[in-house]
Amino acid sequence: MYVDAMDLRCSSCDVAADPLAWACPSCGGPLDVPSIPLAGSPAGEGVWRYRDWLPAVDGVSLGEPTTPLVRMPWDGLDLTLKLEGALPTGSFKDRGTAVLVSWLAAHGASSVVIDSSGNAGAALAAYSARAGLTCHVYAPASASPGKLRQIAAYGAELHAVPGTRQAVADAAVEHARATGDVYASHAWHAMFIAGTRTFAFEAWEQMGVPDAVVLPVGAGTLMLGLAHGFADLRAAGLTDRVPEIYAIQSTACAPLVTDGPEPVEVVVGDTAAEGVKIAHPPRGRAIIAHATDVLAVDDAALWTAHERFRRAGVYTEPTSALAPAGLTRLTGRLTGKAVLMPITATGLKSPA
Repeated sequence: MYVDAMDLRCSSCDVAADPLAWACPSCGGPLDVPSIPLAGSPAGEGVWRYRDWLPAVDGVSLGEPTTPLVRMPWDGLDLTLKLEGALPTGSFKDRGTAVLVSWLAAHGASSVVIDSSGNAGAALAAYSARAGLTCHVYAPASASPGKLRQIAAYGAELHAVPGTRQAVADAAVEHARATGDVYASHAWHAMFIAGTRTFAFEAWEQMGVPDAVVLPVGAGTLMLGLAHGFADLRAAGLTDRVPEIYAIQSTACAPLVTDGPEPVEVVVGDTAAEGVKIAHPPRGRAIIAHATDVLAVDDAALWTAHERFRRAGVYTEPTSALAPAGLTRLTGRLTGKAVLMPITATGLKSPA
């Protein structure tokens, strides 16, 4: 199996880490992947079309397609949706998970564990099954039943945890420490973000570089991946610009809505947007630095946008509806601009 010698390095203290590490062994901060030159040409379809632009591993695949674009009339804006629910497990998490599981398997992992509100757990369960890895998923007991059934259906060991989302994360980390299983957190592992860069690559080939991207943000793994992806395209001379990025959070959990460079402390409330209930995003500082702006909307706005999408033939999970809900507050800033919006997961994940 071909694996490159790429180091994972700490984004704060530049310490190199083991390939299976998920955090810096010195300071405990997130790790980053060194810049990957965009050499060679894309070939094929979907995530592994960009094999030459990804970490050099043999790709674990479930036949990921290039996700479709749909133009959407929206209050005079030039809005295009990218339907990530078309990916094998129904969410954008397949992009990062395909690369992450490939990397972990190539470096000798045999058992993995994750904490997830549902989508990342389902993706890890599916790709682990494909790669022959044992998979443990810690999820909130209150998570959408459909997501929990999907996780179990792939053969993963599902651990439903009562209490807060942080309690779920703590339980997964403790499992990893006690058993030696690899903690394959989408929020922490650098290889997940290496995979979500492919969203930018696909969009660039389909429509060029949009003027702006508007998307829901919790742990920020899609946002950071597409930000890095568009920056990589510019660095390679394939485009001369990058888009503005507008991150939308829920008012029930908005640690990234701040005038400063660091996330703020929040008390997490109730929201249908279960995918963004991340009170302490590990890469919060990086999200704030890469975002043009971060806004928060409430569930009333979320459900209004959700219904409007449904009436236009687009069925999205509630978390995804944060993004169109945020458009109301961005109309003046986006008028006349080409706006791209990821529909991060299908509505079949957690139907209203």
